[in-house]
Amino acid sequence: MMDLTFQTPRGTFNYRVAAVIVENGRLLVMRDERSPYWFLPGGRVKLGETAEKAILRELREELGAECRVVRPLWFCQNFFEEDVSGRNFHELCVYYLAEAPTNEWPQEDCFERTEGERRNLFCRMPFEKLKTAYFYPQFLKEQIDRLPQTPQFLTVIEKETL
Repeated sequence: MMDLTFQTPRGTFNYRVAAVIVENGRLLVMRDERSPYWFLPGGRVKLGETAEKAILRELREELGAECRVVRPLWFCQNFFEEDVSGRNFHELCVYYLAEAPTNEWPQEDCFERTEGERRNLFCRMPFEKLKTAYFYPQFLKEQIDRLPQTPQFLTVIEKETL
C-alpha cells in the first residue's frame, strides 16, 4: 500500500499518526539516525488504512509491541519547515493516547529498536525535561500536563510554508 504523502515543488503533504504513551510522568519519545530532535512514535497512514490501524501498525513496526489505543487526543493540521531537510510541510496528524504492555518493555529509561535498516532510540522523557528538549511537535510541551478528554482540532503554524 502507498503512504499518503506526496511532494510538490513548494513542499510536502503528509498524513500521519502519532502515539502519546505516558508512564509515571514521562512521555515515550524517539529519534532516528537522521534526526537531531525527538518526536513521538508513529508514522504515515497508508492509502485505504484507518488512522487507528495505522498507529497500531506503526507501533508494532517501531517498538515490536502490540499496543492499545486508549482514545484520540488531537487532529492537527500543521505547517512547518523540517529541520534536517529544510522542506516545507503541510501535515495532517491524528494523535492518540496509547498504552504498551509493560512486560514487552525494557526497564531502562532509553533503549534501541531496529526497524528494517533503521535504528531508533526511544527514551522515557520526564515531562519537565520535555519542556526544554529539542522536541516536536512543540504544542505538546504545553499540553502534556493536561491531555484532553475528548478529541480536539488544532491548527499549528510553525512557519507559513505555502
